[in-house]
Amino acid sequence: MSLPPDRLTRFARHIVLPELGGAGQVALAGAHVALVGLGGIGSPALQYLAAAGVGTLTLIDRDVVDVSNLQRQTIYREADVGRLKAEVAAEWVGQFDRSLKVRVRAGTVGADSAAQYLEGADVVLDGCDNFATRLIVSDTCTALGIPLTSAAIGRFQGQVANFAGHLPGQACYRCFVGDAFDAEDCDSCAEDGVLGAMAGMMGAFAAMQAIRMLLMGKAALGDPQWGQLHLFEGLVPSLRTMRIAKDPDCRACSA
Repeated sequence: MSLPPDRLTRFARHIVLPELGGAGQVALAGAHVALVGLGGIGSPALQYLAAAGVGTLTLIDRDVVDVSNLQRQTIYREADVGRLKAEVAAEWVGQFDRSLKVRVRAGTVGADSAAQYLEGADVVLDGCDNFATRLIVSDTCTALGIPLTSAAIGRFQGQVANFAGHLPGQACYRCFVGDAFDAEDCDSCAEDGVLGAMAGMMGAFAAMQAIRMLLMGKAALGDPQWGQLHLFEGLVPSLRTMRIAKDPDCRACSA
C-alpha cells in the first residue's frame, strides 16, 4: 500500500519523524480503531485519531448531546444538542477528512452486543463513564484478541493504560479493578465535576497510546507499554506510572 500525493502532503509532519515515517503512516491508514464513548475522552481522542489518518473508525455511543457536554466535548456545537453523539461525530469526521471510513453504532454496549460492535478492530479505545461497560468491553477485547486502551478522568485526575489480556503474562482491565464493579455504580462527572481541559489532555494521551499499539512492529514508536497505568494529576501537575500485574485468578484472562 502506498499513499497518494495529497496524503503525503497532509501527513508530511508525521512522515519526517524517524520514529514513524512513511511505513508508520501507511500502517495508520490501514488501521481500524473502535471508540467506546464519544464524551470527554472520546471526543478529543477521535479528533487526534482522525488527524493521524487512522483509516477506519467505529463510533459507539448511545447518548445524545446535552448542553452540559459542551464544556469539554469539543466536537459538538449548540446546534447539536439533542442529536445522537455517534451520528454527530461521524459527520465531524466526514467534514474533517473524507478519506476516512466511519461506522456508526448508536446503541448500548452490552454482553450480547459488544462482540458485534468491536469485531474487526485493531485497537479499542474505551472512554466510557461506567465500570459495567468498561468490564464488558475489556472482557470482549480479551476474548476477541483485541488490544485495549482504557482512559478515565474525574475532577483534576486522569489515567490511561494499554491492556492485552489475551497475551500470555499480560494483564487485562479486570485484573486492575477486579470483579466488584460490574454494576453501574461509579461516580460520574455530573456528581464530581471535571475540568474541561483535563478531558482534552487525557483524550489526546489515550489517542497517543492507541497509536503506539497500531504501530507495533511497523515503526519505532510502536512500544505498546502493556499494563503500564499512567496517572496524571492536573493540579500539581505530575505524572506517575505503575505496572498492573496479571491476576492469576482473573476470570477473564487467566482461565
